[in-house]
Amino acid sequence: MAASGYAAKSLFRPEMSLYGVILFLTEFIRGAALISFLPIFGKNSLGLNLDVIGIAITAHYLTDTVVKLAMGYLLNRWSVKLVVGGGVIATLAGMLLIGYAEWPWLFIAASGLLGIGISPIWIVCLTHVRENRRGTQMGILYTVWLVGLGSGPVVSNLLLEIGYALTFWVMVGVAFASCLLSLLIPGSSHAELNVVPFSRQLAQLGVRLREMKLLIPGMVLQTLAAGMLVPILPSFAEDHLGMSPTHYSILLFAGGAFTAVGLIPMGRLADRFGKQWFLIAGFCVFGIALFALMLGPPLALSFAFAAVLGIAYSAILPAWNALLAAYVPKDQRGLGWGVLSTVEGLGGMIGPSLGGLAAASFGEPFVVGSAGAIFIVICIVYLLFPIRLFRG
Repeated sequence: MAASGYAAKSLFRPEMSLYGVILFLTEFIRGAALISFLPIFGKNSLGLNLDVIGIAITAHYLTDTVVKLAMGYLLNRWSVKLVVGGGVIATLAGMLLIGYAEWPWLFIAASGLLGIGISPIWIVCLTHVRENRRGTQMGILYTVWLVGLGSGPVVSNLLLEIGYALTFWVMVGVAFASCLLSLLIPGSSHAELNVVPFSRQLAQLGVRLREMKLLIPGMVLQTLAAGMLVPILPSFAEDHLGMSPTHYSILLFAGGAFTAVGLIPMGRLADRFGKQWFLIAGFCVFGIALFALMLGPPLALSFAFAAVLGIAYSAILPAWNALLAAYVPKDQRGLGWGVLSTVEGLGGMIGPSLGGLAAASFGEPFVVGSAGAIFIVICIVYLLFPIRLFRG
């Protein structure tokens, strides 16, 4: 009994509890802003088209992706408190700016500032994952991430039925709380990374990127498909699934809850049985469920398909990131995860703009079906490709 209690306590380093709460709060803001507040507020209150909203969300992922690479480098040199503290202050500034974004360019700039602010805490959490328990720990970490990301839009949608002002100030309050928590990070806290010359780090990581070139299409395509859905989800749920804001909140909650519940057991199963079939089955089921939603099913079936999407996502995430972890040099994890996040973020940068433009031209169901087709293609590629050629 004592040994099992010790194992549970030592699963993560002690400071991860504080980092996990900050991660939860920042992802709450990201989910509330990107999946709910920005699309609904931009369309209904500001009268923006879906293509402008898509560009704003692309700006968020663009800055998030670019800054992650820089943050990985900075974590090798600056304290965690300074890096994370600066990030959450940028998040608060971006959130405040959104409330006064009377022009499209300001709306886009505020969304981009949010991307800058949310980057650091994710990289910090990744650098504190233990190598010998990576699949399980990534499952726990992604549970925190997804609960924050999923609860944000659920709460935001419920608050939006009361008013935009209340929703806005609640999100500002959450951003302010993350700033206060960042003050509790010890000033001497550093990511556990060995400092090596930056030119040497880039050279070694260039080798790693060449080694993982077979993974790069999957890394980009899955974030591209997911990004296409972000700006059109609220209008698709309302116009084609017949959902009210409350129904949409339940839909998001169903998907997020099943993902969160499935992450830890899926991570453990992937550690035990291997990752290939979890990836293949997850991508396949995800694509099929999106095709089913594209057909405009009844309300009850829509909720069921959302649950299926959540389970499929919980199968993909731990296995996928444990696979990527094999390509991160142990002595430069901050920069390594920054590079991998940058590569993954390429699809996220393109996806929202592409989804918004496609929705404006062909409609939201076309975007949902296109995203489903991309996930099916990823499934087929990794079904036919010998997974033994990958590390991890």
